[in-house]
Amino acid sequence: MKDTVLKGFEKVYGDTTGVRCFFAPGRVNLIGEHTDYNGGHVFPCALTIGTYAAVKKRDDSLLRFYSLNFENIGVITADLKDELKPDKERDWANYPLGIIWAFAERGMKIDKGFDILLYGNIPNGSGLSSSASVEVLIGYILKELYGFKDVTNIDLALIGQFSENKFNGVNCGIMDQFAIAMGKKDSAIFLDTNTLKYEYSPVKLKNAKLVIACSNKKRGLGDSKYNERRAQCEEALKRIQAVKDVKTLGDLTEEEFESVRSAIGDPILEKRAKHAVYENRRTVKAVEYLLKDDIDTFGKLMIDSDTSLREDYEVTGKELDTLVREALKVKGVIGSRMTGAGFGGCTVSIVKDEAVDDFIKSVGEAYKNEIGYDADFYTVEIGDGPKEI
Repeated sequence: MKDTVLKGFEKVYGDTTGVRCFFAPGRVNLIGEHTDYNGGHVFPCALTIGTYAAVKKRDDSLLRFYSLNFENIGVITADLKDELKPDKERDWANYPLGIIWAFAERGMKIDKGFDILLYGNIPNGSGLSSSASVEVLIGYILKELYGFKDVTNIDLALIGQFSENKFNGVNCGIMDQFAIAMGKKDSAIFLDTNTLKYEYSPVKLKNAKLVIACSNKKRGLGDSKYNERRAQCEEALKRIQAVKDVKTLGDLTEEEFESVRSAIGDPILEKRAKHAVYENRRTVKAVEYLLKDDIDTFGKLMIDSDTSLREDYEVTGKELDTLVREALKVKGVIGSRMTGAGFGGCTVSIVKDEAVDDFIKSVGEAYKNEIGYDADFYTVEIGDGPKEI
């Protein structure tokens, strides 16, 4: 991949003298969906697929961006002398520009521009956090290129979230950027999103693999119902707070929620809040079972998570429902669920080694028959966070 981005850089920009190469992973969340902005727990891991970059500092204030994934767009330019603000004409480059803006908001202004070429082997729009991967990658590059040595990887996650919230207008939680910035090989991150307290938990799948099924239904978080779901949870919390002293939905146990749910007074808001509370408790239990090497119960909790996302949170849709339904028909599937924001994107399944080929074949065929186009499948490994390569 390093050769790919270096050759691409030479073709687009010319001289590669002084060019440095970097990588940031994508992520998949094993359980704990739509809990991160509700003060709950999540359990994501970084992947060995992600985003690569070749970058070279300039002597002037010009910024030039190019992606091998969007070659038809060509080089996108901006200037540090101008006010940095979102611009539809700049397409995907709004993500790196948002990070530069966010660094400046924290008092870390860069005065010299750069030429950069990116290539990601995360499927676009898949729900494996290609945007957060770019954000953390750019943050890591700025830190290394411009000497912001005091910036920690947790800072990179927070800067990425701030940028996506305030520059790109998506009210995402902290999970995606945190999982990518703090990734550790063969471990998932058990993260309390309310306090940012976290611990690494080894993922020992023994004779099984993680298989991602990408629905190939494109979606953008900003124009999906993601922000609407977040607003619904905030409203439900506000109504609960009128009768109980609680800071987030993640603070409630199932029993506490049931005792106050009538205060919400709206069946839709009740369902949204129920998912947030129950999913958080499910995640805590799931990690406990994983630590006991009880992968079968972990798998069952993944399935319960998907049911809640379909019935209470209503973020799955026909494509994801088909992938999960067909996955659970395959002998050797331990657990399967949608992962990411929903409304398209991916599922993640734990599949026994001997069943992986059958899983990909049978789920793929059933999906095409039902939906009319192909799903893509990736057998993935858990990798480390951002690095220079």
